[in-house]
Amino acid sequence: MSLRFRLPLGGALAAAGFLAVSCSTRPPAQVAAPAPTPTPTVVRLEPTPAPTPAPARIVEDTLPSSVDEINRRGYLKDAFFELDEYAIEPAQRDALAGDATWLKAHPSVRATIEGHCDERGTAAYNMALGERRASAAREYLASLGVDTARLKTISYGKERPFATGHDEASWAQNRRGHFVVTAR
Repeated sequence: MSLRFRLPLGGALAAAGFLAVSCSTRPPAQVAAPAPTPTPTVVRLEPTPAPTPAPARIVEDTLPSSVDEINRRGYLKDAFFELDEYAIEPAQRDALAGDATWLKAHPSVRATIEGHCDERGTAAYNMALGERRASAAREYLASLGVDTARLKTISYGKERPFATGHDEASWAQNRRGHFVVTAR
């Protein structure tokens, strides 16, 4: 055989050998397919709103039966005024708002608002100023929803000082609208 036929014949034999090996009866080894990657599930958690606290409500049954004891405990807070003024200042509105809340929670309670002044000024001037202070507190409570039929006003001018000193600190304590519960 010539060399010319040997090379193509040798190549053909090699190709046939490859074909025989690759076409064997044994199935090819199975390669495990990669596990599918799970799609992440997005869970949106809405924040749980905080429970709304119940409004503080004082039950009338918890009030002492004596008006003297109610006054001693000081449920109602005084409103204080500047020198020669009867306007309700922003700093006093919170105290009066608390008084209004308390009075509305206790509809059977009646009160008197006493207008007081410091010792400066004449007796007549301070009596008139004390009346204006008590009336201003009463009207402010009315604007917050308190029935004015439950509130009386009186002026003591400079006749009943809370603090007996003769200085600005004492005078500031005496310029007030003072609340006195008169009926439960």
